[in-house]
Amino acid sequence: MKIALYAGTYVKDKDGAVKSIYQLVSSFRHNGHEVVVWSPDVSSSNDHHGMAVNKMPSVPIPLYPDYKLGFFTKETRRQLDAFAPDIVHISTPDIIGRAFLLYARQKNMPVASAFHTDFPSYFAYYHLGFAVKSAWRYLMWFYNNCNEVLAPNECVRLKLESYCINNVAIWSRGIDKGLFDPSRRSQQRRLAWNAEQKTVFIYAGRFVPYKDTEVVMQVYERFMQSDYADKVRFVMIGSGPEEEEMKRRMPEAIFTGYLTGVELPVAYASGDIFLFPSTTEAFCNVALEAIASGLPAVVSDAGGCRDIVARSAGGLVARAGDVDDFYFKCVALLGDSMQYRQLKSNGLVFAEAQSWSAVNGALIERYQKMVEQSKKRTAHATK
Repeated sequence: MKIALYAGTYVKDKDGAVKSIYQLVSSFRHNGHEVVVWSPDVSSSNDHHGMAVNKMPSVPIPLYPDYKLGFFTKETRRQLDAFAPDIVHISTPDIIGRAFLLYARQKNMPVASAFHTDFPSYFAYYHLGFAVKSAWRYLMWFYNNCNEVLAPNECVRLKLESYCINNVAIWSRGIDKGLFDPSRRSQQRRLAWNAEQKTVFIYAGRFVPYKDTEVVMQVYERFMQSDYADKVRFVMIGSGPEEEEMKRRMPEAIFTGYLTGVELPVAYASGDIFLFPSTTEAFCNVALEAIASGLPAVVSDAGGCRDIVARSAGGLVARAGDVDDFYFKCVALLGDSMQYRQLKSNGLVFAEAQSWSAVNGALIERYQKMVEQSKKRTAHATK
């Protein structure tokens, strides 16, 4: 099977969506399939283990400069024609994704698209709520022209179907337990954080309003004004436009920047509680990574993080945007309580069953059936 894959970004470990895409590509290749990737955002330092990755012309996205807006060119079409894929996988429904969709429809080949990011939910954080309906109208058109739409969990599937989007299937997310594991806990790292006798709260993600960083900052301030001030340490993993404001308001917190390779799982495992109040996650890879590393998670009751915590019983759920509720949920997990130990144990048991090979193997089987059915239709039509 030959898969043409378009991704808005293909820089390893840049975000949760890219991690999932890299794992999917790895599974395709491990199972003997051929993949070619197109993206406007590609790392020049990665050789991609000999796989063809085509970088497309692009410009930075306003309000979102870490990501790029790319362009489908005549060269892209020539590359696609030369590769002659059996199926197209689209990870980003932007203007290039639209061109890939139209190309697949023109060639009568199956096309699937993954719903990685709930982009319309971001608009309210930038005072662009008026654009939500238009965004969903476009997404309805886009996804209903795909043979299959891949939701990361049941709550996203229901949301997509509420917008009359058809052919929605579940493609969950896995975890690399060889990488994310409590055994990576490092006392040396905790010493570096000056957190030997403290409870360490971990946040991992972009420092942007739509991750509800305001809630994180206010929870931190509540702790610093309480009797727990000298008993906790906040470790902020990531970066983004809100970083300077967060450093100003969280002077005692540790800011690590983005972490990659083994540095990220070591940081997770060296913490104690994962705090992530975002309401805009489709799946929430970081919550699964934290739970697999032995950290009970405190998350919002809106979005994909809630789904992971509910399925794993590996954390607590607070009301979206409710600083008091988040604070008291965090306080409830301080110390070596029975509840803390049970949540940690639940999360680790759940993570053991979430292998990428199982998750992606099921998707690959579906793709093979789609390709076989398409070829049968084509053969029948030419008789």
